[in-house]
Amino acid sequence: MPSTTTATAPAAAPTASRSRRLALGVLATGMLMTVLDGSIVTVAMPAIQSDLDFTPAGLSWVVNAYLIAFGSLLLLAGRLGDLIGRKRMFLAGTGAFTAASLLAGAATSPGLLIAARFLQGAGSAMASAVSLGILVTLFTEPRERAKAIAVFSFTGAAGASIGQVLGGVLTDALTWNWIFFINLPIGIATLLLALPALPGDRGLGLKAGADTLGALLVTAGLMLGIYTVVKIEEYGAASPHTLGFGALALALLAGFLLRQATAANPLMPLRILHSRSVSGANLVQMLMVAALFSFQILVALYMQNVLGYSAGETGLAMLPAAAVIGLVSLTVSARLNARFGERAVLLAGLVLLIGVLGLLTRVPGRAEQADYLTDLLPVMLLAAGFGLALPALTSLGMSGAKEEDAGLASGLFNTTQQIGMALGIAVLSTLAAFRTESLTEAGRPAPEALTGGYHLAFAVGAALLVAALAIAFTVLRRPADAPREATAEQDAVGRTAPWTDPAGI
Repeated sequence: MPSTTTATAPAAAPTASRSRRLALGVLATGMLMTVLDGSIVTVAMPAIQSDLDFTPAGLSWVVNAYLIAFGSLLLLAGRLGDLIGRKRMFLAGTGAFTAASLLAGAATSPGLLIAARFLQGAGSAMASAVSLGILVTLFTEPRERAKAIAVFSFTGAAGASIGQVLGGVLTDALTWNWIFFINLPIGIATLLLALPALPGDRGLGLKAGADTLGALLVTAGLMLGIYTVVKIEEYGAASPHTLGFGALALALLAGFLLRQATAANPLMPLRILHSRSVSGANLVQMLMVAALFSFQILVALYMQNVLGYSAGETGLAMLPAAAVIGLVSLTVSARLNARFGERAVLLAGLVLLIGVLGLLTRVPGRAEQADYLTDLLPVMLLAAGFGLALPALTSLGMSGAKEEDAGLASGLFNTTQQIGMALGIAVLSTLAAFRTESLTEAGRPAPEALTGGYHLAFAVGAALLVAALAIAFTVLRRPADAPREATAEQDAVGRTAPWTDPAGI
């Protein structure tokens, strides 16, 4: 008997390790598909507008329809994943997203494409909301979890740049339809691998938190709020449309919070916000994502509209950013987090990202004055800050959640990301448009006027990152009486950061 035990024990560990790596691969692939879809569309927008006869205002809904559905349903999907099972929610969301991608690729009218994009956003929300929740329950040992989160974060950070490369290549070589059809083999492969790879979980049951009124309030509030934000550019920040719908959205969200404080089985137990690491990381992420919209989108517009790059050339020009993000995320971020703590790594990443937007405020306004090697390549290399900041933020955003709330914490983290994106789109694009218009009226040439608008957006984005840095430095401080190393009990619930308060506050 002793010999049997000795012989079988070593084999079990590698098998479990392989199973978890396969599950991580499935989750990362699902994340990659979602992020690719978000960025791949931006490069193909001119082709979509021309082929389907979109109006300029209507074209924005190719992005907005996805964003509204995705951002408003994440919190609900995350909690439902905790209740009915996170694996079931991931499979249902991936299936819905894949089917909607087929519909989007086959769209022959603006209305059909917008409807398909809304369905894509809903499916994406269902799958994305529970991905981190599954990951943190699979990897409970701090170092393994840090490595897994680094891989997962890489797919999010580098996927945006890869999407722009792929979008340009597919649009130039084939047609815009293939930016959606490319999701079909990825989605089907993800589903087939997820069935055996992801751990089965029955969930807590709907009776443990089936707060129907809370679900209606938060979904309606987020949907209306994101709609209001993305329409600021069209209506103006002080317009009756913006103020009226904004006030209604805030009232719905306030009603949701009141409901959560009084409901017997709340959809979102407010205890999750008591963790300084969770609440602080979500706030930092919202500011960071809002700021970096100017890097992910406006840099591509600058290269095409001012420098005259094609869609394919723009994607290739962004490729060094994807390379350095991947290198940092996959090789050093986990080690740095383990040695110095997520807070220190996050601060370093934010400093590098401030440098990215700072350099972009100096890009030339004429194509003949610009040089990629001196003006843009340093920006792409400093994008390594993504590879430092995102894994650290992800660890912090999940660190205070108990296992039964992992799906909710994952949904909350993704929700703040989408709110930040909506704010970035509304605020920075509006400021850039106003600045460009004023420079054009003053008689400046079109390329210089456009660049002036981008410069303002980059400067405001840098200011948002400075605010994120200040919050990270103050809110995520290690309390004076907290131990420098997390206890075994803390590790069990994911509190791996050395500055995390043992009480979770």
